[in-house]
Amino acid sequence: MTERVIAVTGGHGVLGQAVVEAALAQGCKVAVIDHASGHPVPEGVLELGGVDLTDAAAAKTAIDGVVARFGRLDALLNIAGGFVWQTADDADPAWERMFRLNLTTALNASRAALPHLKASSEGRIVNVGANAAIRSAAGMGAYAASKAGVHRLTESLAEELKDTSVTVNAVLPSILDTAQNRKDMPDADPAKWVQPSDLAAVMLFLASPAARAVTGALIPVTGKV
Repeated sequence: MTERVIAVTGGHGVLGQAVVEAALAQGCKVAVIDHASGHPVPEGVLELGGVDLTDAAAAKTAIDGVVARFGRLDALLNIAGGFVWQTADDADPAWERMFRLNLTTALNASRAALPHLKASSEGRIVNVGANAAIRSAAGMGAYAASKAGVHRLTESLAEELKDTSVTVNAVLPSILDTAQNRKDMPDADPAKWVQPSDLAAVMLFLASPAARAVTGALIPVTGKV
């Protein structure tokens, strides 16, 4: 992985930070693309904050900025997204918002990155789907539907790119062990959850040359849940 250039959307979040840390440890050059801005990043990391990835032009500008800095792009890790729990009869439905945050961001970033990834000898896209999108539960409809869209995007892009060196895969995590999830679910056992560092390791494998034979895969990363 040494010297590979990796762009991480949503890089300021808990999972994004874990991916950035692991990628740097493997010798990668890393760019963080996030709607948030002003967050500290490790030395050498390109930070592109204030980027609205639901806007295709903004996504292209950000990806082009990564290539301008590092000269190329080898992998795109689409982590940007959001979550809301609500029932279908909620007065302020979040379905459109979930699709924009989870699916549109991944689509726009991928479309912007594709010309550069095709130019790489080992181009990679790694998306973040959700185990909850395999079989949904009460209050999870909007989130699960948007993540199911990410699954289908992953599969269709993989098929479209089979004549290139670019692979497209997705990880399907269950509950991540984060401070917010511990606060929201105080009675749960976080020992059964997925550590962000463990999910980051799977994503970076899929972003590596070693994963050249894997494409169109939806890989559950569910801990012991």
